[in-house]
Amino acid sequence: MSNKLLDIKNLETFFYTRAGIAKAVNGISLSIDKGEIIGIVGESGSGKSVTGFSIMGLVDPPGEIAGGSIKFKGEEILGQSEEQWRSFRGSKVSMIFQDPMMTLNPVLRIDTQMIEAIRAHEKVSKSEARKRCVETLAMVGIPSPEERIKSYPHQFSGGMRQRVAIAIGLLNKPDLIIADEPTTALDVTIQAQILSEMQTLCRKTGMALIWITHDLTVIAGLAHKVAVMYAGKIIEEGNVQEVLDYPLHPYTHGLIGSVPSRNKRGEPLYQIPGMTPSLINIPAGCSFRMRCPRADGMCMQEPEEAKPTNGRMVRCHHPL
Repeated sequence: MSNKLLDIKNLETFFYTRAGIAKAVNGISLSIDKGEIIGIVGESGSGKSVTGFSIMGLVDPPGEIAGGSIKFKGEEILGQSEEQWRSFRGSKVSMIFQDPMMTLNPVLRIDTQMIEAIRAHEKVSKSEARKRCVETLAMVGIPSPEERIKSYPHQFSGGMRQRVAIAIGLLNKPDLIIADEPTTALDVTIQAQILSEMQTLCRKTGMALIWITHDLTVIAGLAHKVAVMYAGKIIEEGNVQEVLDYPLHPYTHGLIGSVPSRNKRGEPLYQIPGMTPSLINIPAGCSFRMRCPRADGMCMQEPEEAKPTNGRMVRCHHPL
């Protein structure tokens, strides 16, 4: 029996604007097994969040999924009806958003929202649902959860709202959680607590986790695999320790070099020159060539996927 939970093949998600077609996700392939944690990293605008929205069926006009396949437990989920998507979201796959107010309704109490999230997918009593809500709030570090569950979102700080949003994502024990930088607003202590709880959940229940972030230090301690995105494509993928210790793509090398802990005291941080290209006008050939110190005439051609070792993938004519 296959252990593969999610299998993405050649996914394309485009936004059709007056200025042109923005190729936010441009032919990526990715798979994740049960219980596996994979990190997706890259600069802002690289397509990380849109990949998560595509898996959840949350791409709104002018965006649309233009091609490819997303299979969940072997079944194609693209093309589902809205009713099927409603059943799919929350119970099978859950997404934790970067902005908690994308999850929380400002005019409803926290208990109303959390209990509704459980009873939309399960036939349980209100008291049983409330008990589970209180336990989940305690797990993400909400003090006095029996009292705070009666509050409205505006009565929480930004960081506390984010913890509530994370708790809602965990309520129905989904097979897969997509976390879009959910700990950005949290202090380091609570972030470490939530990361530890996520790892424990994955290990005990077989739940898989896609963690979208720009923070390589989080990925280093959390994930099994890492996929590096640039201009809508995955340009490097592999075991997290191998990729971070021995990066093959010059872009990955630049990202790691810009992390403060990797530099000597008193030396300026490394900066990747230039900016991410416009997704409407992606340059021909390798999209990173305008910023790459190793670029030459060969880079005018689109690099193919190379798999130098088992489990590693890189798109580069001149890997390190």
